[in-house]
Amino acid sequence: MAASSKPTDESSHPCGALSNHQDFDSMISDAKLTVDTGPDFYDRSLTSRRYALIGVAFSSIFSFSCIVAGIVILTNHGIMGVAMVISDIDHNQSLAQEILTLTLNFIVMLCTESTSLVHGISLRSALASESRLHFNTNLRLLTAARGWYNPNGALLNGISAVLLIVSYSSASLIVCPQYQTVQASGLAFIGLPLLILGVALLIQVMIALSGMRAVKILTWSSSPFDLTPTLVHHTQLAPVTFRCMRCVSDLDTFGGPTKPSEIQPSAWHALRKVVIFLWVVVAACAGWAALIMYFWDKYHTSMGFMSSYALTTQTWSFIPNMSGQSNFIAYIIPGLNLKLWILLFVNTAAIQGPLTLELHCSKLIANVIRDGRQWRCATGRKGLRTATNPVKTIFTHPICLVLFIAKPFLHWMFGLSFNIYNSADAGTLEPPFVYIYTAQIWNLCIALFIFTCFFTFVALRRPRGPQPAAYGHVQTLANLVDEWSPVMWWGHKEDGIPYCHAGTSDHPLPDVEMNCVYAGSGTGSLLPLS
Repeated sequence: MAASSKPTDESSHPCGALSNHQDFDSMISDAKLTVDTGPDFYDRSLTSRRYALIGVAFSSIFSFSCIVAGIVILTNHGIMGVAMVISDIDHNQSLAQEILTLTLNFIVMLCTESTSLVHGISLRSALASESRLHFNTNLRLLTAARGWYNPNGALLNGISAVLLIVSYSSASLIVCPQYQTVQASGLAFIGLPLLILGVALLIQVMIALSGMRAVKILTWSSSPFDLTPTLVHHTQLAPVTFRCMRCVSDLDTFGGPTKPSEIQPSAWHALRKVVIFLWVVVAACAGWAALIMYFWDKYHTSMGFMSSYALTTQTWSFIPNMSGQSNFIAYIIPGLNLKLWILLFVNTAAIQGPLTLELHCSKLIANVIRDGRQWRCATGRKGLRTATNPVKTIFTHPICLVLFIAKPFLHWMFGLSFNIYNSADAGTLEPPFVYIYTAQIWNLCIALFIFTCFFTFVALRRPRGPQPAAYGHVQTLANLVDEWSPVMWWGHKEDGIPYCHAGTSDHPLPDVEMNCVYAGSGTGSLLPLS
């Protein structure tokens, strides 16, 4: 690693153009990758490990509670049994049901985020050990380590994806109104969905813990500025020479001395597939709403279980009008046995699955943009602080906070549009109706459209300034950062003829000169003038 240098007088910075390619090519052919034992500074982030394990413990306790409660209800009331949890609701019974369902979705989100933190860190370590780690953040369920039976492999990642969908599907099926007379007397929990939710969460905990034990985790930090020096220190990553002014989009191009750019590339090159998938889900939701409107318009006069009210401004609402003044189609799922529950879960998971995967993919966008903005703090007055708190990060980065709020809220909105109406009479579940509300599908589509526009905007946004963009790409950060410290600044470090050097230091540095050509530390004395 380059030694620390004092800030120099900006007026003495030499500026030049790229010298002849023959001299530079000969130097490239003789140069070696800068491989050493890496920086002594790196953080294992045991505080993050403590937070992660506390979250896993909470998930375990909640999953066991669901399993025990589900077994008790099934034992006492059978496969169609329910248990009263809130009694004597005379008014706003449907509102109370929706609030309870939203709360369940929020708890499920906390549990799945806790297990995904552990699973994601173990997957990241497995990819690093295979020399396949490129970015600090990866799509946890769609990226796999080698080995079919590896806890971080394709099989268990696929199972985790299914379990994640089942978790949110179960949460939307648990709560139902309980009737003792002709009036609703309270809200009840249904035993089987509660049991399945507990089992799904528990298996996710087991997969996360097995992944943690299957690989050596060098750092628990979610920050690329802890991960990168850790990989360099353990020789799993080596800085490349002559790339101190090269951003992440220059990886596939001829990399050598270059002048600073006034504007940096966006993260689109790394996120384009994810953003496209988000728009596909929005289009699918709009197509779903249009299909329901078509069926209602064609068959509402000839088939039962369809609303007689057209979709107008008078019938449009955020929460469905349970008195019937809404535009919907409905169908009954026959049977009162295990086959009924299989059909219910298939109906719910098949439609809710794309929404669950969209929100999972959105986390990649949020984390990549978060990493990119954290790196740009190195040119600020306070510098870049490498230490991060995984809980504080959610509330200090706006895009992470938006995703944190959107996850349970969008799943709840889906439950409003695809409403499986379960009701119980004297402790026994009646045959459920599936109501598909047109207005609520459009509400969900509008919310997804706004959500996707926001994430598309941040993915396309191009940062201004000469600091090369990295977006959490570990090789790029290893090339750009030549001194690691708890607080770092980036800027002009060394003059050279004909090339200068930009890098990091533990004290503020002068701004880089836009007319200077930068290559790296020590290259000025190695290269002849053109």
